[in-house]
Amino acid sequence: MMRVEGRAYQELSPSYYGICTVGGMLSAGTIHLAITPLDVLKVNMQVNPIKYNSITSGLNTLWKEQGPSALWRGWSGKLFGYGVQGGCKFGLYEYFKRIYSDVLVDQNRSVIFFVSSASAQVFADVALCPFEAVKVRVQTQPHFAKGLADGFPKLYATEGLSGFYKGLFPLWGRNLPFSMTMFSTFEHSIDFIYDNIIQKKKEDCSVAQQLGVTCLAGYAAGAFGTLISNPADNIVSSLYNKNAENVLQAAKNIGFANLFTRSLPLRITFVGPVVTLQWFFYDTIKVLSGFPTSGGPVRHIEEADRSA
Repeated sequence: MMRVEGRAYQELSPSYYGICTVGGMLSAGTIHLAITPLDVLKVNMQVNPIKYNSITSGLNTLWKEQGPSALWRGWSGKLFGYGVQGGCKFGLYEYFKRIYSDVLVDQNRSVIFFVSSASAQVFADVALCPFEAVKVRVQTQPHFAKGLADGFPKLYATEGLSGFYKGLFPLWGRNLPFSMTMFSTFEHSIDFIYDNIIQKKKEDCSVAQQLGVTCLAGYAAGAFGTLISNPADNIVSSLYNKNAENVLQAAKNIGFANLFTRSLPLRITFVGPVVTLQWFFYDTIKVLSGFPTSGGPVRHIEEADRSA
């Protein structure tokens, strides 16, 4: 056993993975709920870029034409969908990181971060996809449904089970690069900050210092992930709103340059802080549960026991 400020924990135990899953669920769900108005605007900017051509004018248009409640359309999809996704993403990442650390013992750490995050994201997006399918329609089609309760049965009645997973491959195309970039950037940022800025081991820093490092690394992770995932994010919105029948048609309709630039300023505006807050709340939950903050080499339970 090891101790963090007098509290015992057993790293990489079932309880550790459970806390990571719950922490990821609570942090992702609540943070995504809080930024629902920006997400509503982002999706509408992607679907109708002429009408919603900037952050300020787009928010004003939504407010004037549809009322303030329009800004919170799809909130239930954000809370529950991204809560489920966050639980799978963070919990499974920690699990796969240990598994691949055992299997890929001679590989560069970046390889372990990439394959661990990709493996976790595959499962996370399968869980998210039905919620995302309903959420995007609720946000961009005012008369489709009010939320998940009436949106799920309506979508199933009109499109069947395939309607929930029409955007799965584009969702993977958006979230796999984002997740791989985010986790790898986070891990390397953690190392860089402790080694070159603080110049102390994480174990020698206070909890407040560790959470501060988490925030800095989290912001860097969110910014890099946004740049990588923007093209697929535009394609997902186009497919769910039936502006295109397939990925190639959606990419052609949007245009190569627009795939990278459309809604990018807005995504950078809120994705960076959102990812930062997710990591902060996630690590806070881990610390309050007696576990260490995220980042750093994987240590096995046996090693932890020997260092007690």
